[in-house]
This record gives sequence, structure tokens and C-alpha cells, in this order.
Amino acid sequence: MSVITNVKIYQPGKETIENGHLVIEDGKFSYVGDGPYEGDQTNIVDGKGKTVAPSFNDTHLHLLRYGLMKKELDLREVTTWEEMKRIVSDKYTEEKMEENEWIIGRGLIDSQFTDIDHLLTAHDLEELEYKKPMFFLHDDGHECIVNEEALEIIKEHDGLEKNHDRFIEKDENGNWTGRFKDSAVHFIKFHFRQKTEDEVYEAISDAVPHLLKHGITSIHTDDLNYTGAFDRVWDSYRKLEEEGDLPVQVHLHHYVYNLDNMKEYLNTYNRRTGEGSDRVRMGAFKIFLDGTQRLHTAALRQAYHDKPETSGTLIYSQEELDEMVKTADENNMQVTMHAIGDRTVEQAINAIEKVCAGKMRHRIIHAQILAPDLLERLKKLKPYLEIQPGFMMSEYDQTADWVGREQEKYCNPWKTVSKMGIPFTGSSDCPIGPLSPMMHIYAAVTRQDEEGKPEGGWIPDERLSVDEIYNAYTATGAELEFQEKVKGKLEKGHTADFVVLSAHPGEVEPKELKELEVFETWVQGERVM
Repeated sequence: MSVITNVKIYQPGKETIENGHLVIEDGKFSYVGDGPYEGDQTNIVDGKGKTVAPSFNDTHLHLLRYGLMKKELDLREVTTWEEMKRIVSDKYTEEKMEENEWIIGRGLIDSQFTDIDHLLTAHDLEELEYKKPMFFLHDDGHECIVNEEALEIIKEHDGLEKNHDRFIEKDENGNWTGRFKDSAVHFIKFHFRQKTEDEVYEAISDAVPHLLKHGITSIHTDDLNYTGAFDRVWDSYRKLEEEGDLPVQVHLHHYVYNLDNMKEYLNTYNRRTGEGSDRVRMGAFKIFLDGTQRLHTAALRQAYHDKPETSGTLIYSQEELDEMVKTADENNMQVTMHAIGDRTVEQAINAIEKVCAGKMRHRIIHAQILAPDLLERLKKLKPYLEIQPGFMMSEYDQTADWVGREQEKYCNPWKTVSKMGIPFTGSSDCPIGPLSPMMHIYAAVTRQDEEGKPEGGWIPDERLSVDEIYNAYTATGAELEFQEKVKGKLEKGHTADFVVLSAHPGEVEPKELKELEVFETWVQGERVM
């Protein structure tokens, strides 16, 4: 037994306990309440008046990709083509590279390059003068560029052009430029950028401490594309758990391309959503329904304001998606669907309505455009929305250009979602968004970027309270896992997963939320950070 005493206890939706204590036995809370502790004084931890709160559950990220970024070229801050060429040359010496090794960079934002007037192509990459295949992934993960050597390898697999031709960029003569979007990017990562089990293990191991630093003790991660084999990523997490080096609970998603791919998993593996070990569990089938607004591939119900010749791209027909969701549901598998545009949110709702959302608690990721008719259907159906408030910080000033002023008012309507009782969780989509939950909480409460813009917040009526977004990042994530009775709250009988914060989130100025520090992270009653 251990006791944390002399602490302020914050539980979203409840009155703060100003001077309380928590008793932990066998990794669970046996008491959470007011006043000093007067029992056995052997295992007492003095909280020194700091704030204790539930630890965080990030329900949508890419932990393996985050770990890999620590080892491979990080191009997020690069602003010129000359700088990129210099960084690549400093990192890679062709004579020292393995025979089949690729040159890899992540976080590319070539639209911000100031010394060229176009986006990079395979032709530009020839200036690097390597005879090795190259792969550079855009910062948002939905676009990549490869060189001629990589194109030769990729073209050997007819599945890319056969199934993803609309996401292959071509010039006026029909030649591939080396740029790919959305599902074509995922195909390339899956088939040509496979990591070994040792590489996967090492990258995950490197990433885990960053979770603890931010108070994250549960995650839902989509890692399959970088391994090419589900066993490889599952076994790496399990190895870490067996060695005592996985102090977080992990829910592993399985990205599926089509119904056959889904059935292949179902026929090969017995694990279903929620099953596994204490720390490693099966998550959901991940299905991409569209792309992004930046690329004009997120599917809208009307034309893009700044590109009226398109309304985006549906990856599946309604019939195809219906069959995938039905098959997953019948086999006790949750589905989580990437749907940014309102057209694909509608498509996801249609599919879930046919099976009922309640049994498996199916999920929709992003759901960035929600007109009143969609909100009413979501209110009735109650699938779980997975939101990333941090995205708003870099997109709010472009949204009207993409969708027009009339549709802008329906973008990221989080307060309306909360008032209507539609369940939603907080997440980062890291490394695309910042890992820090406090940064996303700040964004949800202020609807401003890090510099405090726009003044008063973007569509300020949709600002969430601290309690609403903190609850989304903790208790609602546990609901998504069917674990609401055992984790996500500071309550008797719940797993003792919690953080010690530098201040009470509800008692600081909203602009200060992003500065809140996690002093300690505890998992099952043990301090892990």
C-alpha cells in the first residue's frame, strides 16, 4: 500500500478536493478523498500541495512513426531546397550505405521553400546525385515524393497503379512526377518501406519515454504501414512488455485497404478488439475514407472554394464501406474511420447506422466539417469522434479558403458536439500534431494558435471548457476501450494511473494551459516519470 497525501485532486466534472489524499493498493485506488491521511505512515508520499489529475489517453497517434523520426531526417524546419540538399548530404554517404538502403526524410513542407517556385518532383531530386532510392514524407503524412530510382522499384508492383491511380501525380504527358497522395502513400510505405523487427523495437523503445514526459499512459496507435506485417509490430510491443519496458497500455490498430485485406486478418488471427495482454491489446480496423483539405482530397458535399473543379475524393463506394463495417462488426472488431470531409463523415454515418454504433463503439477520426443534419444523426447514433484540437492552430486561417465562409462555421464544432451528447475523445495524431495533451487542451479551450491568434478565438462559440476537453482526454478514452469501470478516473477501484501537474488546469488563465508541466506520471500505482 502507498499513500499520496497533501494534494489538490482534480477530477473533471467534480468539485476539486483542495487538500486530499489517495490510497493505492495492488495498483488501484482504494480511497480518494478529502483531508489528511491518518493511517499507517510507512509508505507516504507528500504531494506538497500539487495537483493530482487523471493521466492522459491519446486515442489517435502513430508512435512508431514518431520514434522513427528521432532517427531519420526531420525536415519540418527546412525552408529552402538548398538547405534540404545540404541536410541530406550531411546525413547520407552513399559509400557507407547498405546495398538496399533508402534515403529517408520526414516532415517535408516544400510549399514553404523560398528558393524555388514549384513543389519538388523526382526530377528535382536528381540534383542530390545519389543512385539510391529516396522517400520524403510530407509533414501531414498524406503526401510523399520519391526519386527515379524509387520509381523504378515501385512500378514493379502493379497494385499501386491498379488500385491507387487517382492518387498518383502525373504531368501533362501522363508521366509519373514522383509525387503521391493519400492511399498511394500508404501503399508505398507498406510495400517498400518495411522496417525490421529490431528497427521497430528500437523506435518504439525510444518513443515511450516521450509519452511519459507528457503524462500519457494509454495510447491507440496505427503502426502497420511501417512494418508490412502485423506480427512484427505486435511482437515488438509484447517484447517490451515482457522485458518490463512498456509502462503504458497500447491498443494496436490494423490498417486495412479493402474487404479482402480485412478478411485476411480475421482468418489469420484470433485477436479481436480489446483482447491481448495487460499492456498490449488489439485495437480497431483503421480505414481511410478520404484525404486532407490541404490536398483537396478530403471529400466534401460541395466543391472546394479555392478549387471549384473538385470536391475531393471518396476512396470507397458506400456499398464497399458498408460491407467492411458490417464484416468488422460481426467479428467483434471496432472500426475507426479517417473522415475529414463532410461527405465522408456522412458515408461513415451511413455505414455505422446499418450495424448500430453501440455494440462495438465504432469511431470516426477528425470529422472536421459537421453541418446540423450530420450532428443530428451523430446525436442519435453516438459513434465516438476522435478530435485533434491542435490541428486548428495551423489550419484556422486557411479553412475559409478551402471550404468557403458558409461552410467554415460548421468546422470543428466541438462545443456543439459536447452539448448534443455526442461522445468525443482527445488525441494528437502525433507526429503530425504536437504530442503534448496540454497543447491540445489549450487549443480546445482558446481556439487560438500558440501566439494567441486570432484574438478571442476562431469561432469562439465552439470553445470547450477545461473539464470537457480534459474528460475527453481521459475518461472518454477509457469508454472507447470498454474500460470505463476500471480506468480514466480518480475513483475507488480504478487503476491508479495519474499525473502530478504544476497547476490545476481549471485555475489558470486559458492562455497558460499550454505551459502546464507534468511533474510526475504514475501507472498502476508506480511512479514511471
